[in-house]
Amino acid sequence: MDLLISLPILSYFLSPHVASWSTSINIIFFYMTWTTLIITHPPVNVHIAGILVIRVFFWLVPSLLTLAFDTALPGLAASLKHGGAASLPPRHSRFLAQQLAVALGNLILAVAFEGFLAKAYLGFFGRTDIKTTTTLPMPMTVFTHLIVLYAAREIIVYYLHRYVLHQSSRGGHSILYEWFSHPHRSWAHYLGGAPYSLLVFADHPLPSLLLRVVPVYLPAVLLRPHLVTYFLFLILTTIEETVTMSGYAAIPGFLMSGIAQRNAIHYASGGGANFGTVGILDWLNETGGGQHVLDEIAQRY
Repeated sequence: MDLLISLPILSYFLSPHVASWSTSINIIFFYMTWTTLIITHPPVNVHIAGILVIRVFFWLVPSLLTLAFDTALPGLAASLKHGGAASLPPRHSRFLAQQLAVALGNLILAVAFEGFLAKAYLGFFGRTDIKTTTTLPMPMTVFTHLIVLYAAREIIVYYLHRYVLHQSSRGGHSILYEWFSHPHRSWAHYLGGAPYSLLVFADHPLPSLLLRVVPVYLPAVLLRPHLVTYFLFLILTTIEETVTMSGYAAIPGFLMSGIAQRNAIHYASGGGANFGTVGILDWLNETGGGQHVLDEIAQRY
């Protein structure tokens, strides 16, 4: 618990006076906290605690808040959703409790899985899977690594999503279909309309690991950026997933709004289109979907 509390990321966002501090003081405070953290705790433990904190604060808490809003004020929430009332989460407490249990289980599994791989990498290669030093990376290095990580994530998400999680059952049921595609369709695409943020992790465990952990962790292991860069990447991707999976149409920002609409179409079409995140590979491979899918869903209610 002391490790979780001492994480500089957590301390920074929970500080009530952070907005009044100068940039220089923020940097000094972050560096001192980070240095102390790395010196006093094993790097792998910092890695594991960091991803847990990030997932909880940037996915779990916002997901529960938006879920409470959707279920408490369905009329207002429907007016803000892609697909209208068809995209509201069910108002059945037992079903939602089961989904929350699945989501929490997958969150724990994701952290444990990444932690296991990190410790296995350290034991096999004699070094951490992601660079962990007291020296902080330069801003340009952080920016360059983020670009590479995002590009790699987009490629991995598209091809895993299209060819593994939505593999066709025609021609017989392959292992990939039985282990990944069929469970993903049955769990994540059970309801039909646009998604809500809880569905980021409310999926079958195997597809959840494949879609939410592998595209983020694998590029980082290959590139080996600084752990601070990896935490920043995980924060950005977690915020993106949480916001764009909310199903809300009124999302600020052209890119985020576009991703949210693409996710809504993906779920409303039963996984028939929009397999990537930003849509470049969908455009190149002609697998993008259109607004008419959401319009047809909305007309059912």
